Amino acid sequence: MFRSSVALTAAVRATGVASGAVPAAGVASISSGKRAASTASGFKVAVAGASGGIGQPLSLLLRNSQYVSDLRLYDIVGAPGVAADLSHIPSKAGVSGYGKDDVEAAFADVDCVVVPAGVPRKPGMTRDDLFNTNASIVQSLAEAIASAAPNAFVCIISNPVNSTVPIVAETLKKAGVYDPKKVFGVTTLDVIRANQFVGHNQNIDPKELDVTVVGGHAGTTILPLLSQIEGAKFTDDDIAALTHRIQFGGDEVVQAKDGAGSATLSMAVAGARFTDRLLAAASGVSGIRECTFVESNVADTPFFSSRVQLGPSGAEVVEPIGPMTAFEQANYDEMIGTLGDQIQKGVDFVNRA
Repeated sequence: MFRSSVALTAAVRATGVASGAVPAAGVASISSGKRAASTASGFKVAVAGASGGIGQPLSLLLRNSQYVSDLRLYDIVGAPGVAADLSHIPSKAGVSGYGKDDVEAAFADVDCVVVPAGVPRKPGMTRDDLFNTNASIVQSLAEAIASAAPNAFVCIISNPVNSTVPIVAETLKKAGVYDPKKVFGVTTLDVIRANQFVGHNQNIDPKELDVTVVGGHAGTTILPLLSQIEGAKFTDDDIAALTHRIQFGGDEVVQAKDGAGSATLSMAVAGARFTDRLLAAASGVSGIRECTFVESNVADTPFFSSRVQLGPSGAEVVEPIGPMTAFEQANYDEMIGTLGDQIQKGVDFVNRA
């Protein structure tokens, strides 16, 4: 039994979201930043879709976050069981599970809602193929957030993110509680994939990298800015191959799992990293910058993923895209229309007659 506990602790700590740890972003760790004493007790966080393939490992990682004092797990089935399981892991934080009819109780006055709810991709499916099912799920959850937790940060993992984030925004607007600084599309998986793939290509520890990935969170709308990695040296073939693999890395996992799921574990790590760093910033840790899909005017679409300075109010500064090579600019020009269409699809879903 002792060995199992040690193994679990090591596995959780390896993600960088262990108790007492904040995941690193790039070469600098935010652990050296100043944390506001007023939030030392932590935040109330809800996970919507907590019994799913992403939701369970995500909830496990958040259970070990020093910034979470009350973890609420919601799903249409299974969440109380997941909560009971997690409650046996030593932590000062509370954990509770809520079923299908208890969504507003789960969300009541929480500081942050993380949303991995929805159906996963299967072989041959694009993220956009998920739209008809996941759009309705995300809209209903956004309505519950508007009612029970109108001031919460909302971190959207449910695909297609390029459309589900606008769905949440439009739903909150209709309820009169939309704050563009508090609604985030979690695109961190694109960043950690880029870190991993570039690290191996350049013979650098991936944990020492923090690649800027802009655009959206689907296929060619994902644009890694490899030219902005200081000290890296790529051939043209490297750039083309790495860009394509970062854009379509999810397909590798879907195909490898052969119908049994999509990128659940890596997405859970990415979701926990973003949530943990958002909460760290909300608690007063300074200097936190993450790529995330938010409302902004840095590009030719109303939502765009770029590097954002996080703080107590959420997305405090959306940084410009920065310089791009001719290759990157061409990719941007080619994908921006597609991204705009996917955003509009989410807007139209909420505002349909």
